[in-house]
Amino acid sequence: MEIVIQPTPAEVDSTVADIVEGYVRAGATTLGLATGSSPIGTYRELAARHRDAELDFSLARAFLLDEYLGLPKRHPQSYYSVIRSELVDHVNLDPAMVSSPNGEAPCPEQEIARYDQSIAAAGGVDVQLLGIGTDGHIGFNEPGSSLTSRTRVKTLTEQTRIDNARFFDGVDDVPHHVLTQGLGTISDARHLVMIATGEGKADAIAAAVEGPLSAFCPASVMQLHRHVTVVIDEAAASSLKLADYYRYALEHKPSWQSF
Repeated sequence: MEIVIQPTPAEVDSTVADIVEGYVRAGATTLGLATGSSPIGTYRELAARHRDAELDFSLARAFLLDEYLGLPKRHPQSYYSVIRSELVDHVNLDPAMVSSPNGEAPCPEQEIARYDQSIAAAGGVDVQLLGIGTDGHIGFNEPGSSLTSRTRVKTLTEQTRIDNARFFDGVDDVPHHVLTQGLGTISDARHLVMIATGEGKADAIAAAVEGPLSAFCPASVMQLHRHVTVVIDEAAASSLKLADYYRYALEHKPSWQSF
């Protein structure tokens, strides 16, 4: 696991965009896309590079982490719609090559199996972007989630529904259930890239990176992964005990070594 501490959120966004750009410029690649506030700056940076530096997404495809159960794909707060407005509509990534769980599937259990099979059929995810909740959740894997869980239906905590109410007309409009990739599914990706900024994420980052491996902090599952890059700003790094070492390691990173 490599911890990259940058001075500002803008430099976090640029670093993560550099990582994604490397995969995209290499040719056909499969991206794992997250929604929420954490990756928005990265998506804006990627859109700018597409516009100004001809970053070509035409050979890429993408899979989303999760979707609200019962929410139509066309709903403005479906995660498919959100990723369209945040990234896909601003680059030449074919919308037909962007896959999300079907929140309107008549049989969620069949949809779960179909979605995992579609990821496998695509050859798996090359690079998976991740945010982290203040309680350490990734995707919609809330505390208590099995570290080997697969894509499944999850019940949202009331706090998560309250947190997400700002995107809807009120908490009553926030669905109670989601389809989410599990921690085991996420861990199948070849490269995990976590993004976090702000002091509000500091304790969660410390628990995920330096705390015990535990279902209490779902993001701690990253400790078992062979290729993880955690990109954070100074505020999000403020609870890390080994922050000085992480800065030293980045400063002395060999020129030939990529993230």
